[in-house]
Amino acid sequence: MMTDVLVAHSSDVEKAGFYKKTYLHVAFAILAFVGVETVLLKTVPAELIFMMVGQKYSWLLVLGVFWLGSFMATKWSLSQSKSTQYVGLGLSVLLYAVIFLPLLYIAVANSDYNVIFQAATLTIAMFAGISAVAFTSKRDFSFLRNIITIGGFIALGLIVAGMIFGFNLGLWFSVGMVILASATILYQTSKLKDSYATNQYVGASLQLFSSIMLLFWYILRILMSRRS
Repeated sequence: MMTDVLVAHSSDVEKAGFYKKTYLHVAFAILAFVGVETVLLKTVPAELIFMMVGQKYSWLLVLGVFWLGSFMATKWSLSQSKSTQYVGLGLSVLLYAVIFLPLLYIAVANSDYNVIFQAATLTIAMFAGISAVAFTSKRDFSFLRNIITIGGFIALGLIVAGMIFGFNLGLWFSVGMVILASATILYQTSKLKDSYATNQYVGASLQLFSSIMLLFWYILRILMSRRS
C-alpha cells in the first residue's frame, strides 16, 4: 500500500529506507543518463546536433521543450502511481541526455575524454561533500530557498537574453551557476525529510538528479573553456 506519511514523521527504519531508495535511484538515473547519452552520441547525426545550436532561436526552442518536459517529469514523479513516477524519472533522464548532446559532442570530437572524466569526478565529489554537510549540520538551510528562486530567475533571464542578443555569458556566469547548483543540492538534501512522503523517493531522486546534472553541466563548461 502507498503511504503519505512525511519522512520527518516516520520511524528511523522508514527514514533509512527512504534515503537508501532515493540515492539508489539517483545512482540508477546517472547510469541511465550515461547509457542513453552514449547511444545518442553514436547514432544522432552531427548535422542534427549542430542544428540544435546553430541558429539564433533553435537552442531557445530546445530549452523551452526541455523546461516544459522537466515540469511534466517532476509532476509525474510525484504521482500516486509507481509506474507514472518511473515514467517521470525516465523522461527526465532522456531530456538531460538530449540537452547535453551538443556539449558532450564537442568534448568527444575534441577528444576531451579526460575533461569529461574530471568534470564527472568533481561533480560527484562536490555532491557527496554537500550531502554530508546537509546531513551532519544542525543548521536550518531554509533561507536558501529565496536565494535559489531569485538566482534561478536571474540566470534564466541572462540565458535567454544571451541567446536573443548573441552575447557570451562567460566564465563567471558558469562559476555562479556552480554555486547556485551547489546551494540547490544543499537545500534539497536538507529538506528531503520535510518535503516528501516515504513513498516519494522517485520524485526526491529526480530533484537531486536534476541538480547534479546542472552542476555537471557548468563544471564541464568551465573545464572545457580552459582547454580552448
